[in-house]
Amino acid sequence: MTDVQPPPDAADELARLTAEIAALGFVLPGTLLERYTRCTSPNCRCNADPAQMHGPYIQWTRKVAGKTVTRRLTPEQHQRYKPWFDNARRLRELTAQIEALSLATAEQAEGWEPKT
Repeated sequence: MTDVQPPPDAADELARLTAEIAALGFVLPGTLLERYTRCTSPNCRCNADPAQMHGPYIQWTRKVAGKTVTRRLTPEQHQRYKPWFDNARRLRELTAQIEALSLATAEQAEGWEPKT
């Protein structure tokens, strides 16, 4: 069996994408949400008309061993780790680009019709 030799432009693009991944640094997976809540106190402002909800509270949600884990972040923590969350988003984008490039290269090498 012989190795597939991608075209030079595909190999250059792969090298660019992997170099960007290598330069990312730390990544934190999951979702950041800004939440506003109501409490159970009947005379609280959150139960008035119009309601003035409590918050915003910044929540970080992710999966750990198949379970959803949520952690509340302070505004300082949010600012401190925001670049790591941004890096995780960029990593997913770069991985999707590498997958698309690999698929296009395999289709071209094998003469397959691209699937839409």
